[in-house]
Amino acid sequence: MGEGHGDVERTSESYDTVAEQYAMQIAHELAGKPVDRALYGLFAELVGTDGTVADVGCGPGHVSDHLASLGLNVLGVDASPGMITVARRLYSRPRFEVGTFAALPAEDGAWAGAVVPYSIIHLDRDGRRAAAVELARAIRPGGWLLVAFHIADADNPVGSVAHLTEWWGAEVDLDFHFLDPAWVSADLAAAGFRLMSRTDREPWPAVEHQSRRSYLLALRDGFG
Repeated sequence: MGEGHGDVERTSESYDTVAEQYAMQIAHELAGKPVDRALYGLFAELVGTDGTVADVGCGPGHVSDHLASLGLNVLGVDASPGMITVARRLYSRPRFEVGTFAALPAEDGAWAGAVVPYSIIHLDRDGRRAAAVELARAIRPGGWLLVAFHIADADNPVGSVAHLTEWWGAEVDLDFHFLDPAWVSADLAAAGFRLMSRTDREPWPAVEHQSRRSYLLALRDGFG
């Protein structure tokens, strides 16, 4: 993921532990998230059907499947083998592979675009910068990137890190970073992306964790 091997390993192992429960709790969330569906629809319109698009940090595969339902050729990528196992069982339209932000499973410029839904939140600043560079390597010039992340919630201001040791009754070891959209925008720009749209929204009632969120839509410029 761009952090040290141990950080990737503990994040992956934590998601392995909760993979089944995560799918039960989260897999149907898009039905209650009209803003997210609209942004994924916009992404699909922009990227078109010529080439592979990736869902990086795909978890149990629900976003990958939604994008596939919009006519895209989708590859779901996650660092957690347990999540990939669940995704393959639940959804047949996308392909799924284990991979990390440190080494995405793609040749240079192989992807027409990528979505990154709430996966950079487990990376520190160096990790996020490295992830942006790796995404720029994998996405072809003229391709599109949609990144989503938490800004803040009632207990965690921008810039803070929440550490979780228990999730749905399982023992985990996870850091959740709450990010300023300006920081993420700067990292994307430095890696060769041009920010085209920024959407910040309030938490949707009774559907999700009650945090403010940001969605950055960026265009891949030519290779630097």
